[in-house]
Amino acid sequence: MALLEYNEVTEKKYIVMDGTPYEVISAHVFRKQQRKPVNATKLKNLMTGKVMEYSFHVSEKVEEAEIDERQVKYLYTNRGEWWFCEAEDSAKRFKMTEELVGPQGRFLKPNTVLGQFTFRDQPMGFRYPVTAELRVTEAPPNMKGDTATGGSKVVTLETGATINVPLFVNEGEIIRINTETGDYQARVGK
Repeated sequence: MALLEYNEVTEKKYIVMDGTPYEVISAHVFRKQQRKPVNATKLKNLMTGKVMEYSFHVSEKVEEAEIDERQVKYLYTNRGEWWFCEAEDSAKRFKMTEELVGPQGRFLKPNTVLGQFTFRDQPMGFRYPVTAELRVTEAPPNMKGDTATGGSKVVTLETGATINVPLFVNEGEIIRINTETGDYQARVGK
């Protein structure tokens, strides 16, 4: 159990506050005039997914969380329940809520292997692939002179997710998406 000083709480670190693990989303150490420095952070609760702001003062120390990771396979979604199994043993199935899966789950195809974080043997969030290559299942046709709207259109992907893409993307094509931002990156092929 390592204790972190107020200025060691930086982005991408995991900490424990009140027995709950948090991921540090952003951290900024600053000093207001003649006062002592503080570290203003945004923390994501890894159990509920909620984000909060917290300021660490010079005298504060916080415990660094020991987060483990295991490989799991996404199976399917049914009525808001996301079903997974262990990567090596498909008989060991479990479900997660939509809140714990998060918005990146909309880019998961069945049988995708990803990392699941655990804290004291309790399942938490996931480590998603940064990019995903998905087929466009529905795309509106291009209209001549349509670039006045910014040159993009909304398409539906094979997972059911909808995103904005450039006008030249057509139905049936495979595109690469950044799963963290939900943005179109490139057209990969047909």
